[in-house]
Amino acid sequence: MAKQITRAYSDTTIADRLREHSINPTTQRILITRLLFERCTHLSAEEVYCLVNANDQQVSKATVYNTLGLLVERGVIREVIADPNKVFYDPNTAPHYHLYDVVSGELTDIDAKDMRVSGLPTLPENSVVEGIDVIVRLRPEKRHSR
Repeated sequence: MAKQITRAYSDTTIADRLREHSINPTTQRILITRLLFERCTHLSAEEVYCLVNANDQQVSKATVYNTLGLLVERGVIREVIADPNKVFYDPNTAPHYHLYDVVSGELTDIDAKDMRVSGLPTLPENSVVEGIDVIVRLRPEKRHSR
């Protein structure tokens, strides 16, 4: 398993980041956003819900899901759909791609400079590329016994 990186963020720092994205910094929104940025990893909504409430907090599941949706909508975090049943929330909004282990469920970043995407089709008139999402799905190789 990958080493988890943690960083400390103050309520003021998180509140300022939310305001920069036109989000009212409520106590619950600050708590959820801080959790994502301090953990600096990909978390599912269920994992966020469990972690936010681990210390006797009383944040509803609806508040967690609504806050995650708002953070994605306003560009504070990214939503990564690894497979139809697994959605992660990623505090890294810089251009990058992902490796997804379909067995362990682990999602890992691939730096954009380590990968090239080519052969894009001609875009419709009056449109530009907003971003490119690449998820490389992998599984352990099956060993054949002899």
